[in-house]
Amino acid sequence: MKRLFSMSAILLILSVSCAQKKSLVKADPHLLEIIDNGLQQAVSQYKYMKSLTDEDRFPKNYEHGRLVTSSARDWTSGFYPGTLCYLYEYSQDKELFHEIENKLTSLESQKDNKRTHDLGFMMYCSFGNAYRLTQNEKYKDILVQSARSLASRYNPKVGSIQSWDRIKSFVSDEYWDFPVIIDNMMNLELLFFASKSTGDARFKDIAVKHAETAMKNHVRPDYSSYHVVAYNPETGAVESRQTYQGFAHNSTWARGQGWGIYGFTMVYRETGDDRFLKTAQGMADFFLNHENLPEDKIPYWDFNAGQPNFPSSWVYDASKYPIIPRDASAGALVASALIELSSYSDKEKANKYLHAAETMIKSLASPAYTSPLKENGGFILMHSVGNLTKEREVDVPLSYADYYYTEAMLRYKNLPK
Repeated sequence: MKRLFSMSAILLILSVSCAQKKSLVKADPHLLEIIDNGLQQAVSQYKYMKSLTDEDRFPKNYEHGRLVTSSARDWTSGFYPGTLCYLYEYSQDKELFHEIENKLTSLESQKDNKRTHDLGFMMYCSFGNAYRLTQNEKYKDILVQSARSLASRYNPKVGSIQSWDRIKSFVSDEYWDFPVIIDNMMNLELLFFASKSTGDARFKDIAVKHAETAMKNHVRPDYSSYHVVAYNPETGAVESRQTYQGFAHNSTWARGQGWGIYGFTMVYRETGDDRFLKTAQGMADFFLNHENLPEDKIPYWDFNAGQPNFPSSWVYDASKYPIIPRDASAGALVASALIELSSYSDKEKANKYLHAAETMIKSLASPAYTSPLKENGGFILMHSVGNLTKEREVDVPLSYADYYYTEAMLRYKNLPK
């Protein structure tokens, strides 16, 4: 890595501080104090986590009393170095700086991985933040190559990037030949970056077309969302709309709704197209207005879990979950998205979105969700849900919960004072 810029220069290039933003909202001084305390504790936690992590491994979760790590090929591999970038940006702690360099060295090989749609998560959250802070041309080249790999999964007949290779449906014997998941909205930012960096409009065109297709087929009339849309790769026709990680095909999986809010907000930032702003706002309003959103605004893993008229798409044993698990990762993700979305919205909506994000951050910063120091493997947040349908990572710390929570705190700190 090259030497980092001064903090004033960093603020000028912060992707979350777009020049087109309006200053309709201001930061709450009391919450800023809470955030500073939270970030200071997060730095300590991640230095502790570093001491537990092998050089070529990436923290993924903390489950059954142990820190679970992954290889660079896992879809979550970019979140740990990405969080380190945010924490280094805040603290200027050299120990974190060296850990970023080490993890990026291990992660670089994934730039040529064409078997996954998750290169945005893996490479943009990591190398994207590192490049934003350092302007190291090597990191830009890695990002552009990663975008080429991601673009190789695009099918013009479908108008989408294929999420998973051919896979068996979760609830039947049918196979999905071309499944696309709402999560894939998050990977488009890598393509927008590559288009601006190279001048090649094809990257942006693919991202916009994917977003248009998702807007048409993933988003319901009430602005809730389907998790999986399966297409015919030869004709582009929709074959089914189902779920893989949600409660039912017609339910709203909380983190999936969050991917949509964040993703369409980002696409609006990159295009200025009001269709995407309307979709982001509609999805945000659905989330915030839902009768099943708890008072602390940290959602249950699915808005409709266990409810009538939402037939479970799998064998759901309600006795295992007498209290429906919350998903702090969804809360963190949506908090970050709402801070940015507030800056593109009129005063009434801006206040609604920002106040909701403030509630979410305060909730996550409380002992109810924040881990004590040197516990939970060094993760910042507790009580997230990875994949309850397969009984994996239920009520555990997760790397992406920490990433979006840290991002949300820094976004809030950069609001007008």
